[in-house]
Amino acid sequence: MTRSARFAPGGALRGGYTPPPDKSISHRAALIAAMADEPVAVRNYLDSEDTHSTLNAVRTLGAAVEQGPDGEVTIRGVGLHAPLEATGGLLNVGNAGTLMRLLPGWLAGQPGGVWTLDGDESIRRRPVDRVAEPLRMMGATVEARDGRFPPFTVTGARLTGIEYDLPVASAQVKSCVLIAGMFASGSTTVCEGATSRDHTERMLRRARVPFERDGLRSTVRQVDELELDEVVVPGDPSSAAFIVAAAILVSGSRVVIRDVGLNWTRTGFFRIAERMGAVIVGELEEPHADSDREPVGELDVASGPLEGTVVEPGEVPLAIDELTLVGLLGAHAEGETIVRGAEELRLKESDRIAGVVDGLRGLGADIEATPDGFVVRGDGSPLRGGTIDARGDHRMAMLGAVAGLASQEGVEVAGMDAVAVSYPSFEQELRALM
Repeated sequence: MTRSARFAPGGALRGGYTPPPDKSISHRAALIAAMADEPVAVRNYLDSEDTHSTLNAVRTLGAAVEQGPDGEVTIRGVGLHAPLEATGGLLNVGNAGTLMRLLPGWLAGQPGGVWTLDGDESIRRRPVDRVAEPLRMMGATVEARDGRFPPFTVTGARLTGIEYDLPVASAQVKSCVLIAGMFASGSTTVCEGATSRDHTERMLRRARVPFERDGLRSTVRQVDELELDEVVVPGDPSSAAFIVAAAILVSGSRVVIRDVGLNWTRTGFFRIAERMGAVIVGELEEPHADSDREPVGELDVASGPLEGTVVEPGEVPLAIDELTLVGLLGAHAEGETIVRGAEELRLKESDRIAGVVDGLRGLGADIEATPDGFVVRGDGSPLRGGTIDARGDHRMAMLGAVAGLASQEGVEVAGMDAVAVSYPSFEQELRALM
């Protein structure tokens, strides 16, 4: 049975806040460490249902995982080319879309291996055809329910490198193809129409994978082994974004965000919020920085008036998980806020375009959906409040909580338990700032 929680308007948010470890980097660290030949220590690994699914998956495939205190995880991998266990078996990805789309890249390069991937009800609605297509082009066999949904089966093969143009910018699809490229003869190149988050590329470089990037083209070559040193996972900017939004919207607030990842491919929301007038002080990584390390820093956030803006398609991949918050900021801003080129939101844990439009409209916002995004109009005043349905989506649940604090009458969030997949302590840490 789902749990509801009420978030009432109150006083200003004040104090220091450290976000939970980055979910995207935690997933990738576990997967790449499991392919390495020597043990890899991962510090500050995220403790959540999604990232536990990744640890369980690599255990099932034969890696040894030791979990210590305070997010310390040591993974003794199986190497790139050792036979993987559980051939013919089921790999349960739970609700973890990143795991579902990255893991097939590894499995596809294991000749003769057969695995079926499945997950919860939400994951069964998320398409896998965009990873299946390039893996088939490389030589693997991928068979999915109705041609595009989980459960789906991956049969490994000797892969051949390809040059692949992504139909839609997606870090998950790009990562899957690059991982498969480590097993493929020749070189494998992925071409993007717009930049997406680059955690996989940074980590592959650190693992000494032959890798080149030329603008929107990323190329890997076949490799015999991975040599990954210790990984320290920074604070998650996507989780921090909800606290940042609350500090922007609740009058009189000032919150210092500590030890947060500031990778330029993840800070799109902060830049959009600044453009709308938000007060965010900190050293964001410069766009197009080319590094194999993850930058970490501090942000000082304060409340203030906002103005509407237009989010163009090229910005969407850099703020994909925070675009619902752009809708909330737009509802409180003066003027019109438009998000374009965000059709990818319809393929997340829920249809987030429908979710944010229906949810915010129920709280009093003037908002409408478009085929690839939404338009919201505000007059600078807070929303009335009401009830919002999380739809089983952790980010919609957190959106409702922030909306409640900034509203006139408060917001009841139906399905608040959804936050457990990425941020189990969200409510506690949010209320600690009140």
